[in-house]
Amino acid sequence: MAQLFEIHPVQPQVRLIHQAVDILRKGGLIAVPTDCAYSLVGLTGDAAVLDRIRRIRGVDERHHFTLMCRDLSEIATYARVDNAQYRLLKATTPGPYTFILEATKELPRRVLHPKRKTIGLRVPDHVVISALLAELGEPLLSSTLLMPGEEDPLNDAEEICARLDKQLELVIDVGSCGLEATTVVDLTSGAPELLREGKGELGPLGL
Repeated sequence: MAQLFEIHPVQPQVRLIHQAVDILRKGGLIAVPTDCAYSLVGLTGDAAVLDRIRRIRGVDERHHFTLMCRDLSEIATYARVDNAQYRLLKATTPGPYTFILEATKELPRRVLHPKRKTIGLRVPDHVVISALLAELGEPLLSSTLLMPGEEDPLNDAEEICARLDKQLELVIDVGSCGLEATTVVDLTSGAPELLREGKGELGPLGL
C-alpha cells in the first residue's frame, strides 16, 4: 500500500525527504511531482524497479528512460558530452528538457536503448526533486507517469494513490502539478533534433 507524503513545495520537510530517500534505497518505487508532470522514480541500478516501471507504463525495452540529475557534472558522468552539447545543456538546465545522449559505461546496459546505447538525461527545476537528489547522492531513474492508452499524465496525488496503490511504495504531494511533459531533444547526431515538443520552449535550442 502506497504511503502519501505531503511535502512543502518551497521548504521541503527534511524528515520527509530522509524518509523518501530511505524508501528509494530499499528498492521502493515512488511517484513524484516535477517541474513538468508527475514521474515514476527509483534507483538506477535496481533491475526490479526498472521492470515495475515498464509494467505500469506498458512500455518495452526500446523505451527511453531518463536520469534525473542534480547538475551538469552528473550528466557528464553518465553521458558523453562534447563542448557544443555542454554549452546547450548549460543554457537550458535546470529546466523542462530531456536530452538524449550517448551513455557512458557508468550506466547498466539494461537502462539504455538496446540498439543505440543512449539515455535521456535532465536536470529538473523543482525544489523537492532537488532535495531528494541531494540527499540520495546519485541520479534517479525516471519515466513520466503516463498510463497505457491515456493522453495525459496523472497529476493528482490522491488519484495516483487510488489507481496504483499496490504498485508503489510512496506518492509525494506538493500541491498542483502540471500535465505537460518535458521537451525531448536528441543530441546524438550533432545538431539538436526535436523528438517531442513539451513544456520547454524551442528558442533556447535553436529550433
